[in-house]
Amino acid sequence: MPFRTALSGLNAASADLRVTGNNIANSGTTGFKQSRAEFADVFATTNAGVSATAVGKGVRLSSVSQQFGQGNIDFTGNNLDMALSGKGFFVLSDSGSLSYTRDGSFQIDRDGFVVNNSGKRVQAYPTQDRLNATFNTGNLSDLRLATTESPPQATRRVEAGFNLSAQAEDLSAVPFDPADPGSYGLSTSLTAYDSLGQSHTATLFFRNVGQLQWEAHLAIDGQQVGGAQPLQFGPDGALLVPTGDVGFGAFTPANGADPLNIAFDFSQATQFGVNDNVASLRQDGFASGRLTGVDIDGSGIVFARFTNGQSLPLGQVAVASFANPQALQQAGDNAWLESFAAGDPVFGVAGNGDLGTLQSGGLEASNVEIAEQLVNLITAQRNFQANAQVISTADAVTQTIINIR
Repeated sequence: MPFRTALSGLNAASADLRVTGNNIANSGTTGFKQSRAEFADVFATTNAGVSATAVGKGVRLSSVSQQFGQGNIDFTGNNLDMALSGKGFFVLSDSGSLSYTRDGSFQIDRDGFVVNNSGKRVQAYPTQDRLNATFNTGNLSDLRLATTESPPQATRRVEAGFNLSAQAEDLSAVPFDPADPGSYGLSTSLTAYDSLGQSHTATLFFRNVGQLQWEAHLAIDGQQVGGAQPLQFGPDGALLVPTGDVGFGAFTPANGADPLNIAFDFSQATQFGVNDNVASLRQDGFASGRLTGVDIDGSGIVFARFTNGQSLPLGQVAVASFANPQALQQAGDNAWLESFAAGDPVFGVAGNGDLGTLQSGGLEASNVEIAEQLVNLITAQRNFQANAQVISTADAVTQTIINIR
């Protein structure tokens, strides 16, 4: 009688309902990947195989297959939220035990480490050279945000663009005195920094000392540095001398910082018209800075942003891929564990190979389509009802046989 066959159908329909219900329950879970119940028919076999007249013995659940289709990316505005488009998983560490996730909702713990909601630490490649933003891609480490101040940089070079009046008075007979405005023509100031990050006021003075001939003087914090540096212009108003950077000598700060020795680039200087003016002053020093935020680019490089305008690379987020991701072992909390069937993880960075691209400030939504799941729910319900009807019919047939006299 077909009782056992119909019972296998009831079990299969029930499993289909459970899988569909789990998909629907996680339709709002970040990074969730829906599953699909897959079935296989059952035949009774002998040493001779399956007879041509054999009747099937029902159905069995052969696999619950994960579907790693791409979910929509929802933008959150939180820079630590990350989403992957394409293949790849974020790598997490729990005291050295690795797991993998598509849920990029990360945060900072009390020690400055970037973690997920379960406290597992995000893995990244450590910085090898901060100046050139290179990373040690042969070693995974916990991603940690800098909590100390960004170090200062002493001013080493200044680019100055200015125009000196072609009708300036010849002051060669007047001794230069920074305190006497009548001993120079144009003066301009900028802020320079020493090796401790302390600011100093650097003032440039320019004075005409003959036809197309000028002198440049430098004072830092009111103290004259070095002597006069000659500037010579051509008939077209372009600078002829010097041909390279100008150095006035070293200034020794009173705070114990290294001597401040600044090179000045006057190559953009001109002598036109009747008006003195300063077009640009750019120097390469800066003070120390406090952490204000974090930026993550499309390749997963994490930059710390500081109040002094500097950005320092802290690491590059690692991404892993598998030859057969459907065979990954589900571990809960939006995480998977590697398995033999999934293959060994291949580590890299977003944008390389088939590892997909990374989007900061967004999260990948579940790939569950509610309309599709509701249709599956109706189908599974009808299958359950139909198998129950088979049992009811088989019972009626059995009862008829029992009632034969």
